[in-house]
This record gives sequence, structure tokens and C-alpha cells, in this order.
Amino acid sequence: MRLPDTYIAGLGSFLPETVTVETAVRQGLYPAENVDLHEYAGCAVAGPVPAPEMGLRGAQEAVERSGLAPTEFDLLLYACTWHQGPDGWLPHSYLQRYLVGGDVPGLEIRQGCNGMFAGLDVAASYLHAVPERGSALLVAADNYGTPLLDRWRPGLGLALGDAATAVVLTKRPGFAQVLSVGSTTIPEGEEMHRSGEPVFPPGATVGRTQDFGARAEHYNAKRPAGSAALKELPDRITKLAFQVLDEAGVGIDQVTRVGYVNHSREIVEQRCMALLGLPLSKSVWEYGRTIGHCGASDQFLAFHHLLATGELLPGDHMLLVGMAPGVVLSAAVIKVLEIPAWLNEGKAP
Repeated sequence: MRLPDTYIAGLGSFLPETVTVETAVRQGLYPAENVDLHEYAGCAVAGPVPAPEMGLRGAQEAVERSGLAPTEFDLLLYACTWHQGPDGWLPHSYLQRYLVGGDVPGLEIRQGCNGMFAGLDVAASYLHAVPERGSALLVAADNYGTPLLDRWRPGLGLALGDAATAVVLTKRPGFAQVLSVGSTTIPEGEEMHRSGEPVFPPGATVGRTQDFGARAEHYNAKRPAGSAALKELPDRITKLAFQVLDEAGVGIDQVTRVGYVNHSREIVEQRCMALLGLPLSKSVWEYGRTIGHCGASDQFLAFHHLLATGELLPGDHMLLVGMAPGVVLSAAVIKVLEIPAWLNEGKAP
């Protein structure tokens, strides 16, 4: 979907200190054989800082940088992939209380690691539906340091980092423009991320750990000839990426960098860059491997990092690509219009 006059006016993040894989191996947390296999360098670890507090800090930074007052927003969207706090409590209410106030409607997005893509789509549509609406605040936050999840061995070759990102989306000109966004789903693959487990009662209510690796093994064992959903992935990702590029009026040769899931070199190269016909050097793998897969924050952490390090300049285009359970595939195109002044005030995330 081509987005009309949709801009980024502020960007913020909360990224804690990282723990290296070497340290994790010494502590018996990370298998030594995985170091060379997946090539992660470390994971961002927030310790006891709650995810909503991380989200609040990233949002405060984004709002301050946007020049808008916290109460000026017309919508607050909060994306997450893991438990946020006490059951029956809504994490975005925390940001309403301590930042934007109760007159700004808040909603939680449950779209897995593609939550910020859904946020872009929903927020842009919401803002343009009514002329008086002007801006939305999108936030993603997760802290995976909990007993029911092993951040170093969650399965699928991943290692999980804690982080939060926040984006101020406006109809008024900003330092970057979101040109297009799109998503597609392969519903036949929804079982991939639950296979071998009962849907009820939910695992967290009975103290069952989350293990994507065990689910994948169970799923694949039932299908020795392979899964139709998995076979569709390359074509569907490629089609979606070129669709959003076409809607944005941007050729693949005009893409400066690509932000994908913070995964192993092999996955980033084979499931994203090779499909696009682009070298790994145009990805953000070298950065992503240092912080781990940070849920719905990966792509905007990468965008923030590239801006702060001068690797994105005015006129450059960044293609964001994501994959989440469902199986949901998402993509978006962002054009940098100018380098915001606040980048000189802090270090790169």
C-alpha cells in the first residue's frame, strides 16, 4: 500500500548493555557449537527493567525529538511479543499514565515480530481517515529474561535480545517518509509455531516453557516431504518486497540498505538478501548479530543505527522486511529526507 504524506518526525530506543556469546558460553548459557554455526556476537540484556518501562523510555526520547507535546498525539500503538507484566493488565496504559495521557487512545498490537509493520499500516490509515488527526506514537518493547523462555536457546537458531523502539508518525513533514507498507499471510503455516503443544490451556498458565525449536521439529516430523507453507516462503517474501518497492516507486537498485530479522548470517543471506539479488553487505546483519533478535524492534533499531552512524543519508531508501508466526510476512520502504539535528546529541544505538 502506497502511503500518502506519512512521515517520521521522531525516533527513539532503549537498548541495554550486551552480553557476549563468549560470556554466555563460559556461563553454560549458550552452546559452544552455535558460535560458529549462527555467528551471533551477543545479546542485549535488560536485567530486571520491565518491558513497558523500556518502552516508556524509548517513547520519551522519540516524543522529545519530534518536537510534539506528549498530549498532542491522536493514537498510541504498543507492539510486543512476550509477556509484559501482570496478566489482565495492559502495557500501553503505563505509557498513557506516564507520557501521553488518557485522551490519547491506546491499543496493543499482537502481530509477533512484525508488530511495527502492522503499526505503520494501522496508524497511517487512522491518521488519514480524519483530517484533524495529525500524529501517532508507535512503540515496541520486550524483555525476554523470564523463567519460561531461554533467550540463548529459544529454537530456530535465534538468540533473543531485549530492547524497545518508538516512532512518531505524522502527516506533517518529518526527517523521513514512509512510502509504502504491506503484509501477507500464509495461513496454512500457522501450525508451525504451535506444533506439538495443546492450544488450551495456554502454556504460560501451566508453567510450560516456550521452545520454538521443539515445535519446529514436531511440525517437520509430521511432514517428511516438506511443508507447502515453507516452500511458499521464498516466492512470497520476494513478491511482497518487490510489491512495496513498486508501490513506493523505488527500484531494487535504489535500495541503500535492507533491515531484516536479526538472525544468523545464513538466514539473513538466504531468506532475504539472495532473494532480492542483493549482497549481504547491504543488510544490517553485522549490527544485528551484536544485539540479538529483539522482537518487533529489529528493523527500527537498524534504521536508528544506520542514521546515527552516517550509513543512511538524505535521498537514501531503506527496505524493511519481517517475518512472524502466522505465518505473517511484512515489508515497508522508508526514504530519508534529511538528517535530524538530534543525531548529533547522542551516540549510535
